[in-house]
Amino acid sequence: MSPSTTRRAELLAVAADVFAEQGYSATTVRQIADAAGMLAGSLYYHFDSKESMLDEILSGFLDELWAGYDAVLEADLAPRATIEALVTESFREIDRHRAAVAIYQKESRQLSAHPRFAYLAAAQEKFEKTWLGTLERGVAVHAFRADLDARLTYRFVRDTVWVAASWYRPGGQHSPEEIARQYLSMVLDGIAVQT
Repeated sequence: MSPSTTRRAELLAVAADVFAEQGYSATTVRQIADAAGMLAGSLYYHFDSKESMLDEILSGFLDELWAGYDAVLEADLAPRATIEALVTESFREIDRHRAAVAIYQKESRQLSAHPRFAYLAAAQEKFEKTWLGTLERGVAVHAFRADLDARLTYRFVRDTVWVAASWYRPGGQHSPEEIARQYLSMVLDGIAVQT
């Protein structure tokens, strides 16, 4: 990575932390610059706007998340194994992009109304299709209970996984994989067919 690319990545990380803490609308370019230890005008050397920084943060996070999800889906695993792998990948993304996840959780509904961020609504539809399809396939092959409300389960799993961005800190006591394992043992034993 070139020095300018490294600096740009550092600035995006700082901006993501400030956006996650204060909210996108409440954050000023000056606050991001202050957190980065530079003058506000100097940020414009790297980015043309605050909106551009947010766009790069969110699109980068979603691109990486979907690369991981697509690898899981391409593995053509059984429904339970697919859910396990998707949850684990989600916790890994929280570990890598905690601030971006928090921003996405807080801001995506409002931002998706703007043309520049229309991809956020498309991402939400793709999430829902992926998770619902896996849950419905699990019910169909008797891996999950027949009385499972797939849509309600999807919402529960989605919200309980992604809210971890509010409390998880990289480098903490548990790895993302350990958190996923604990989470999955609590959730899946409640929806799996008991044999």
